[in-house]
Amino acid sequence: MTNAAEPIRLGHVHLKVRRLDRALEFYQEMLGLKLVERVGDDFAFLSFGAAHHDVALQALGDRAALPAPAAVGLYHVAFEVHDAATLLSRWDALHARGRVVGVDHGISWALYTNDPDGNGVEVYLDRRGDASRASWKGHSLPLERRRVEEVAAAERKSQTHEHIPSGGF
Repeated sequence: MTNAAEPIRLGHVHLKVRRLDRALEFYQEMLGLKLVERVGDDFAFLSFGAAHHDVALQALGDRAALPAPAAVGLYHVAFEVHDAATLLSRWDALHARGRVVGVDHGISWALYTNDPDGNGVEVYLDRRGDASRASWKGHSLPLERRRVEEVAAAERKSQTHEHIPSGGF
């Protein structure tokens, strides 16, 4: 028997969609997932690279019911990015499709959208490294793009200074 205290890793997410090609376009363009395997027009397996698949898509056809907003079930799938520049890149891509809401949870900056079939998708940057953001206080605010841009610029500046040789130029 497995000890409940042992960490378990999420293996993949299996999402039901109406049309496979439309969902593939979204997950590849918006999140950078790569198609690893496709089984006709029924299944597709996408990966960020390390695993065979991180997301499995299953097409149910155009008559399948969309997720009900007030029903019990999966609220969203969250994908973590590692820096503010990547969050901005995803913000631009999602905004170009006309559907993104930015939220500052304190412990994270999150972008929320739905895939073409109404499945909730979150792209977020963990901010708990900042001591003032160590825990969520139960409230969220609109995410100001200007703040994300400032942090991205500071990250770029920090990376530039890390690559300057200690002896100067």
